[in-house]
Amino acid sequence: MKILILSHRVPFPQNGGYAIVVANTIKGLVNEGHEVSLVALNAKRNSHDSSLPDEDLMGKINYRAYDIDTTVTMVGVAVNLFSKTSFNVDRYFDPGFETLLTRELRNNEYDIIQFEGLFMSLYMPAVRKHSNAKLVYRAHNIENQIWWRLSQQKIDPFKKSYLRMHARRIKNYEQQQLNKFDAITVFTRQDKNTLTDYGIEVPIEIMPVGLRLEKYKPDSRKTEFPSLFFLGSLDWLPNREGVEWFLESFLNDITSGDLPVKLYVAGNDIPERFDDYEALGKIFIQGEVDNALEFVNSKSIMIVPLLSSGGMRVKIVEGMAMQKCIISTSLGAEGINFTNGHDILIANTRDEFYDAIQRCIRDEEFCIRLGKNARLLAEKEHDINVVIKNLVAFYQACCK
Repeated sequence: MKILILSHRVPFPQNGGYAIVVANTIKGLVNEGHEVSLVALNAKRNSHDSSLPDEDLMGKINYRAYDIDTTVTMVGVAVNLFSKTSFNVDRYFDPGFETLLTRELRNNEYDIIQFEGLFMSLYMPAVRKHSNAKLVYRAHNIENQIWWRLSQQKIDPFKKSYLRMHARRIKNYEQQQLNKFDAITVFTRQDKNTLTDYGIEVPIEIMPVGLRLEKYKPDSRKTEFPSLFFLGSLDWLPNREGVEWFLESFLNDITSGDLPVKLYVAGNDIPERFDDYEALGKIFIQGEVDNALEFVNSKSIMIVPLLSSGGMRVKIVEGMAMQKCIISTSLGAEGINFTNGHDILIANTRDEFYDAIQRCIRDEEFCIRLGKNARLLAEKEHDINVVIKNLVAFYQACCK
């Protein structure tokens, strides 16, 4: 098949969940013998000097990237107050990119065009006008749910009202747009049920996160036990909110010794104010790490304190593949076919997190057993080779 992937960020290097999913999909499709093109926005805040595909992909895909500035300004936010749409969506529209995309569609015919997330749906009218391909939407999250859940965590009435306003606007946009696609894929049954409740009538298929499991080679000889860690981009509001809650909740316990364990926080775009949480020999705010998998391997207990989220968290699936003992909220582990206490520990309150951490740091054998079970679950349900075969079958059904 001839497949075009439209992405709102360049998925190279693979330094975040979105990039990992998109890049693994492209590599999987190429390995199955399909002809793949990628047309991506290269947002200023996500741009990297090494924003090129892996060398082994360079000669196998057609690749276009377009620079765009998605920076949020106070003026832009103020103007958007009087709009019917959300600035979080609108800032991804660029007439120059639409022109580039139109040129691509005039010069090439595709069987499938896959839109990676809501922001790329802004270009659907142009795609429909210039292509007869089947249009598939991949819901990385139900976007309005994230904003609504963020609003639920706010005490300030203005912030709560503001976030709810954007949640409503994004929900209206999602409901208007998604029925215009030919098909939709989601990562979780929860997301499928939500879209069905919204009145979405096009075919919806569940396709879990897929990893190239041969890349994930845990080595317990290099693992510090006990140690807690978080890894994720803190420019994503749910991550920032969750980590800040965790640090505020457990700062004294970790620094005073009630929880005799070190905490490491790593990822992209960590705000400077997080440096205030550092405590000598106890809490380490590391920022971006050179090798994410080496970092994950070097620590023993992954925390995922998400309070507002949606979709499937790629970092949890990666942690499973690396045989990590994982403590997550129910929202953080949403969509993963876990058994609490067998392959993941679920904690939704401060007390539950405290008890789970105490159990893990006191019982290394329990942590090891949980991690091994997590790896088995990853092998069973998140092998990219299986996911891609199912995705291609779905594409073929759409084209009949």
